[in-house]
Amino acid sequence: MHRWPRYQKFLNQHLGPHVNDHACDREIRNRDITAPGTANGCKEVNTFIQANKNDIKVVCGKGGTPQGNNLFKSNQRFPLVTCKLQSGQRHPNCKYRGNKSTRYIVLGCDRGWPVHYEEGIINA
Repeated sequence: MHRWPRYQKFLNQHLGPHVNDHACDREIRNRDITAPGTANGCKEVNTFIQANKNDIKVVCGKGGTPQGNNLFKSNQRFPLVTCKLQSGQRHPNCKYRGNKSTRYIVLGCDRGWPVHYEEGIINA
């Protein structure tokens, strides 16, 4: 198995086959997902993909369409849980509100491995 830091960080931040929309606080805290260098240390938005590693990885190959700049849009929709920070919180007391959706995802890939989830692109 190919183990390298950027892929491992991607899995830690976004792999969530069993994450539900009420588990944002617990998952983000347990996985130590933070935003160093920001005023409050809390990541504004984090999305968990409710799928297994293999289903996500194929987006970087035959399961995705190149978008340029090493970005690939999935050919199928994925179930997601998007956790958004509620105002006024500071790390480690970050509080999130979870929202379930099903949509296409856009991933940054490096040699066929997902290393980045593009939060800003939402094409339902």
